[in-house]
Amino acid sequence: MTKALVLVGLGGGIGSMLRYLTSLVVTKYFQTTFPLATFVANFVGCLIIGVLLGVFERQQLSSPDLKLLFITGFCGGYTTFSAFAAENISLFQSGNSFTALLYISGSVLLGLFAVWIGLFLVK
Repeated sequence: MTKALVLVGLGGGIGSMLRYLTSLVVTKYFQTTFPLATFVANFVGCLIIGVLLGVFERQQLSSPDLKLLFITGFCGGYTTFSAFAAENISLFQSGNSFTALLYISGSVLLGLFAVWIGLFLVK
């Protein structure tokens, strides 16, 4: 149990730091009311998890420790689905329903597509 918590915490800490850096870079270069930094983080996180799942499958790696470190920890720390939900509530509350619906549908569809691409890349 302690080892698992350390692995998840280590991966999550690294993922969270990378998520913060992603936000800094995206907001520096793109000024928009659309929550682009979260959108990018969710897309990239889905792509990464697709690649990792494909690598684990292809290499027949069934190491629970690697999955805890990279999938549960890193990807969990990097992706920002809770921020996604809160941002959509805010968009709806501010009367930007179309933007919220675009954000929701785009995130889900591109997320699924990114996982599929990630799996495809390692086959």
